[in-house]
Amino acid sequence: MIHVIAIITAKPGKRDAILQDFRANVPVVRAEKGCIEYGPAIDADPAPQMQTKLGADTFVVVEKWESMDALKAHAAAPHMAAYAAKVKEMIANRVIHLLSPA
Repeated sequence: MIHVIAIITAKPGKRDAILQDFRANVPVVRAEKGCIEYGPAIDADPAPQMQTKLGADTFVVVEKWESMDALKAHAAAPHMAAYAAKVKEMIANRVIHLLSPA
């Protein structure tokens, strides 16, 4: 299994627009072969003081894939290219972590 944690920081005030396009793409991604989990997350509010906030412009994508091959196929899918092109100008930064279970 492959875990993906993608941290997406939008340009100021653009997070909601990116999330709207992201959510429109979610059903297609979840139907992909090998997709176990795929969804966005934002800061919990209210939350205990132990929380390190992402901030108003950042969200995290939490993914699980059956294999690296399934993840590679996802990354190459036409709907992902279309999504990336749609939101490219709204993204300030993107960090992607690929993880294996420990």
